[in-house]
Amino acid sequence: MTDNSYNTYKPEWVPLDGGGEAFASQIMTGVDDLDTAKGSQSKAAPAAKLSLADYVDGILAGNRMILARAITIVESNAPKHFALSQELVQRLLPYSGNSVRVGITGVPGAGKSTFIEALGCYLCRQGKKVAVLAVDPSSSLSKGSILGDKTRMENLAKEANAFIRPSPSGGTLGGVTRKSRETILLCEAAGYDTVLLETVGVGQSETTVRSMVDFFLVLVITGAGDDLQGIKKGIIELADAILVNKADGDNQQKALVTKADYNQILHYLRPATEGWTTKAYSCSSLTGEGIEDIWQVILNFIEIMQENGQLQSKRQQQTLSWVKQVAEEHIRNIIKQNPRVQDRMLQLEQQLLAGSIPATLATQNLITIIEEELKK
Repeated sequence: MTDNSYNTYKPEWVPLDGGGEAFASQIMTGVDDLDTAKGSQSKAAPAAKLSLADYVDGILAGNRMILARAITIVESNAPKHFALSQELVQRLLPYSGNSVRVGITGVPGAGKSTFIEALGCYLCRQGKKVAVLAVDPSSSLSKGSILGDKTRMENLAKEANAFIRPSPSGGTLGGVTRKSRETILLCEAAGYDTVLLETVGVGQSETTVRSMVDFFLVLVITGAGDDLQGIKKGIIELADAILVNKADGDNQQKALVTKADYNQILHYLRPATEGWTTKAYSCSSLTGEGIEDIWQVILNFIEIMQENGQLQSKRQQQTLSWVKQVAEEHIRNIIKQNPRVQDRMLQLEQQLLAGSIPATLATQNLITIIEEELKK
């Protein structure tokens, strides 16, 4: 070894023939002067700031890096990003709405990510462009994603026609993020003709996704004790299809029985979508059996809804719901950022902790302050 501490050498356990170029393992010696080592490392250049036109042109050109940065802007809670995100959505709105939107939910452990990867890979092989919006549970400390679905869809992530965006739910009920609607529009503008929206998987609260998608798919599994209680009735009533996953190996017969049980229940429930009969199906995300069949079910649903005009009507209602949500969120932000409301909230918190004021009176005081500020 030379005096140069940055030289590398091959270890003693190198193959007898030297390993050739195929032997890539090398050992790098340490450094004595940490400050010198730090100074020798070049800092990564910050990402160039993009203009509104850069974002619009990049997304329309299908640039995935710019699309990812745009989604970050849209998801941001920073006031400085609000105007840019709204203008961006407005500019791209005419280029959206041309995808098949599928919401996918299910009990924890139902294999949602595995199924989405299998379906996504199948669609990419069919020439489709697939955007997967995977909503992860949020850390209570960092508020970031806990699972990181992109790392759990390795095969799909390698597809050139696939875009996977894991986003933290931020504690939002409904199994989706606050900005999932805007994100869908951006992906559609980027040319993705299929959008798969995977929800958190927390159970009964996952109903908001229904107001964002065309087709609502609920995944269930067998072998979880009381199978039919594994997921709440409220979700079943909203489903356009029930899919029994993991129908392979020794579990295949159980899956068929579970499918039959769900079909029996669905027979007595009112269909989630008028003109469509909700049924249960089975598939194996590992073998791929049933993946093509469930996609054909989705296509049949879209065709029927387009013919009877319900698809357009549903999306119009979704747009109205979106407007109301954005307005309510804006009002909440105004209230939260109001200095007088913040000061009064801190005072009330101290009084509540000290036990000098009842919760009902504190609530009324806070409401009074908010009403006064909104009238200004």
